[in-house]
Amino acid sequence: MLKALYPKAYSRYLALPLLGSMVDEFDDWLLAQGYRWNTRQPYIHKTAALDQFFRKQGRSQVAQLTRDDLAGCWHWYHSRDQQAACAVHLLVKFLDHKGLLSALEATPLTPFDSEMAAYQAHLEDLRGFAAKTVRAHVDTTRQFLIYLTDQRSQRQLTELTPAVIEDFITLVGERNNRASLQHVVAHLRGFLRFLAVTGKVSTRLCEGIDTPRCYRLERLPQTLSWEMVQAFLQAIDQTALTGLRDFTMFSLIATYGLRSCDLIALTLDDINWERGELWIRQQKTGCPLVLPLTDAVGEVLVRYLRSGRPSLPFRQLFLRVKAPNGPLGRTAVSDAFQAWVRRSGLPIPFQGAHCLRHAYAVNLLRQGTSLKAIGDVLGHRTSESTCLYLRLAIEDLREVALPLPQTAPALKRKETV
Repeated sequence: MLKALYPKAYSRYLALPLLGSMVDEFDDWLLAQGYRWNTRQPYIHKTAALDQFFRKQGRSQVAQLTRDDLAGCWHWYHSRDQQAACAVHLLVKFLDHKGLLSALEATPLTPFDSEMAAYQAHLEDLRGFAAKTVRAHVDTTRQFLIYLTDQRSQRQLTELTPAVIEDFITLVGERNNRASLQHVVAHLRGFLRFLAVTGKVSTRLCEGIDTPRCYRLERLPQTLSWEMVQAFLQAIDQTALTGLRDFTMFSLIATYGLRSCDLIALTLDDINWERGELWIRQQKTGCPLVLPLTDAVGEVLVRYLRSGRPSLPFRQLFLRVKAPNGPLGRTAVSDAFQAWVRRSGLPIPFQGAHCLRHAYAVNLLRQGTSLKAIGDVLGHRTSESTCLYLRLAIEDLREVALPLPQTAPALKRKETV
């Protein structure tokens, strides 16, 4: 396809001393990844500069290129030519796809790697935590161990003191609110208890950590009025492929109250057209959920599948519109929500699409739907999670509010003669 991209100058790129033998195949790979003509052309154009850079480093064959060479090239162009830096990034992916680069070198072991691996196995096998919970515990523990191995404060686990732990919590608290810091403290306590069981630290160490005080139900869930939700959906431009895809995603959230992670995990097999059902594999709870496929949602899905979804060999329902081809990332729904909020100009103060889920729950509540039915649709395992939305029905709560008590008038004393 290089000849179609550069009808007159393609022979110049094929004659490049280093990259000329693979530049045509590199362009075919870009095309297979979904990159269009106006994007592929500048990337191929930059291969001449990259070829010259590598030859100055003493490389004469593609087989001689290493990851360090490519990393050095990327750093050189990163602050000088962003387009060339992007070309290097894609070249690395192409060479990895062809198997022309050596495998990544193993990260050197740290003094705490054995404890880290043992603790992760303890969380999975003994505690039985879900994979998402294990990742959260492991991430906090890794941050703590990195803090201990810092050059300014190198310490061993046997040298831990309450002061060292408090210093770490203070450092983390500068970028977390009280609720997030509570999770950090809980993760840290779990790790210290594990160390105490193995005899590496004292059992008293985890008991001396102060927990930030958070009051139950002190904050309301983020939500929008139902009128604002409808205005947001109408503000999405459905004539563009991206707009049609995003409108379909947000329509599903507004109709069923889906979580973003469940939305991304949807596949074509999860839509049962014959039975009129939508199967949800809840990523948070792991419990399956079967929802009725409404006529309105069915029409939106059919329009998206016929006119908006790329014809690619992926089973995921929602795919990327721009290159590289593939399923959506875990932050794609929030990114799309923020982008359409900016374009619409609506006064929506929230950054995530989860407020649409809360708005859906409140709308059901105001229509007289029972808490049990709302909890079943939202996939809640306990009624306590659903009762949280009762606090969002402020107008309904005002109707049952009692009047403020009035103070009794003071009795006048009788004047004595």
